[in-house]
Formats: sequence, C-alpha cells, structure tokens
Amino acid sequence: MSELISIPSPGVPIYRGTPGNPLVILVHDWYGRLHGLEQLAEALAREGFWVAVPDLYNGVATLDADQAEELMNTLDVRLALAELDDIIVDARAQGATRVGIVGFSLGGWLALLHAQGGSADAVVAYYASLGQKDHGVIPSPVLLHYSEADEWSEGEEPDGFIDRLKEHGTPVTDHVYLGTVHSFANADIDEKHDVRATELARARTEAFLASHLFD
Repeated sequence: MSELISIPSPGVPIYRGTPGNPLVILVHDWYGRLHGLEQLAEALAREGFWVAVPDLYNGVATLDADQAEELMNTLDVRLALAELDDIIVDARAQGATRVGIVGFSLGGWLALLHAQGGSADAVVAYYASLGQKDHGVIPSPVLLHYSEADEWSEGEEPDGFIDRLKEHGTPVTDHVYLGTVHSFANADIDEKHDVRATELARARTEAFLASHLFD
C-alpha cells in the first residue's frame, strides 16, 4: 500500500480569486485534496469566481484507492457539512452574495446533501447521487456529471435520483460521458483521467455556475 501524501495548508481551505466575488466551494473526492483540484480552483478564479477548496482529511491525501476508502470511512460527515457551512458564512460576511458547491464522488455526495439546507444557489456533482434515505428537497439548480461505467449501491442509481429531483421540482441537468469511468475528472489519477471529458465537464460547469451566480 502506498504512503499517504502530506498536502499544503493542512486542515484549512485554500482560497483562489477575489474575496466578495461569487463563491464556489470545491469538495474533493475520496482521494483527498490533490493538486489537480487547486488547478481547477485557479481556472475558476480566472473566470471571476472566488474559490474555496477545503481539506476534509486534515492534511493528507492519497493516490491509492484502498487508502482512499479508509480515509473516507473515517470522515465525520457532520463535521464536513459544518465546515462547508462555516466557509459559506465567512464568505457572505465578506460580501459574497451567491454560492455554488462543486463536489466529486464523496464530495459530490456531500455537496448534494449540504444543498438540501438551502444555503447554496447552485450545486454541481460529479459521479454522485443521493439514496432515497438521504434524499430531501434540493431547492437550488443541480448539474450532474456521470461516467459511462460506474457501480452504484441499491437505491443510489442516478436514474432514480434524477427522477426524485424532478418530482421535487428541482431544476436538474445531467450528462453522461461516453468511454469514461468513475473519477474521470481527477487529473491526479492517471489510469482513470479522461482529458476530453474533463474539459467538457469543466466548460459545462463554468457555464452553469456563471448562469446562476452572476447577475
């Protein structure tokens, strides 16, 4: 098993962009806050967003799926959701009037779960859904990115999740990227990363966020 990776600014969010601009929170997947997520934050900052990238694993990340699963299983979900709350409260105090959350896999699940509280104006989830037991009304527009090949626990299949969103009246847009697997947008996981799909999903994400966060 590979060693854990120590990351900069352990346990605190990294920020990119101008305080007071519309806030976008990027929530990492089960591998942790790897370098590629900072690159995405910088790209979004160039588009005029103020971007926060929390570290939910307190200073470590990994490139190994088995270690990633172990890290995910130690995560305190309530503390993770509270950290997103804290970032939003602080950002609004600094002038950010609108907030979007973008999450990947584990982070996508957290983003969707958090969005039920109503404090975000838009939410984007990559290869994530909510099972019926976790699913409440999400009042903000939702954008979903899915890989062509993936595995889902019973009750968490995307089709059922999307149907429930529509039943609740949530505006939802979903895309499936042919030839991809779970984690296709994680640039640090070479065997899964798909450059074409990543760029297309990012362009769609930027357009979606701009349409809901800018006046």
